[in-house]
Amino acid sequence: MIEQVKLKRQELGISQKELAYRMDLSIGFIGKIESPKYTTKWNLDHLNKLAAILHCSPRDFLPKEPM
Repeated sequence: MIEQVKLKRQELGISQKELAYRMDLSIGFIGKIESPKYTTKWNLDHLNKLAAILHCSPRDFLPKEPM
């Protein structure tokens, strides 16, 4: 899920800073989510906002099969 969001963000040329601004989050929070060193994750509210910002469906970030 995290990697799909990051790839979509990069595809659209949106920086971590811009994404943080659009989501009303700190840049550090976005960095923690995208870093494998931290356990910080997106929640469902975040995924809904991300889908609107990245012009896609929240389903695009979820696995097709249960994990």
